[in-house]
Amino acid sequence: MTATIVDGKSIAQDIRNEIKAEVDALNAKHSKVPGLAAIIVGERKDSQTYVRLKHKAAEECGFVSFNVELPEAIAQEDLEAKVRELNENPDCHGIIVQLPLPSHIDEKKILDTINPEKDADALHPINIGRLHCKGDTPLFLPCTPAGVIEMLKRSGVTIAGKRAVVLGRSNIVGAPVATLLMKENATVTIVHSATPKDMLVELVGSADIVIAAMGSPGFVQGEWIKKGAAVIDVGTTPVDDATKKAGYRLAGDVCFNEAKERAAYLSPVPGGVGPMTIAMLLKNTLQGFKKNVGEI
Repeated sequence: MTATIVDGKSIAQDIRNEIKAEVDALNAKHSKVPGLAAIIVGERKDSQTYVRLKHKAAEECGFVSFNVELPEAIAQEDLEAKVRELNENPDCHGIIVQLPLPSHIDEKKILDTINPEKDADALHPINIGRLHCKGDTPLFLPCTPAGVIEMLKRSGVTIAGKRAVVLGRSNIVGAPVATLLMKENATVTIVHSATPKDMLVELVGSADIVIAAMGSPGFVQGEWIKKGAAVIDVGTTPVDDATKKAGYRLAGDVCFNEAKERAAYLSPVPGGVGPMTIAMLLKNTLQGFKKNVGEI
């Protein structure tokens, strides 16, 4: 068996094409387009790269893109004021704050300041809480977890009735992707750093769907994977690589070459979940825009 590669880059492009078509139709009807604001504090090269990719994707889909670059030493109250300013801007329908923030900034307070109806990253407590409440629906879904579900569905993977194992329990990926899998009627187990190794290996080996989101390069061995399983690798850890121009490469949590001989579906790193995260961010912003113009 050789796995079908789940091409997140291709799937993300399909989603972006769908978004662009919808934006064009809505613009023709309302003479208005979605607006996405990204706040970046300081000059971290990785954060600047991520924000640049988000702005490029937004503009390609016909969005208005607000680039908010702030100094590293900005005061807490000034950053909160900038978020509130965007909350009040009628042309802005999605707000993201690029993380991490400088150590002197209270990250939770900043995220809590975002209007839940413009919380394009779905990190506000209201959206997080509604996600985890049975029968409730958040205003937005967290981008990376929603991207994982979309990858599975668009690849033809059946989720309902399947056994899924999520490696990692972070608020950004592990916990919300487990909840989304349960909402799709999978039976879900979360394993993490405190799970005994023998138990972890046993659980992964029993899973029809494996979501690896631990941030530990090459942790999941190919021999652990159940034959015919679907494996989505969320890990994107920089590791030194002198053969690369940047001096590093992004490594996933799964031993790709081994896993592809057992899995039925397998996402690569890079080119897997990363592009999907941006596509789902745009989808959330479009959702906020549609609510604003009365289309939902």
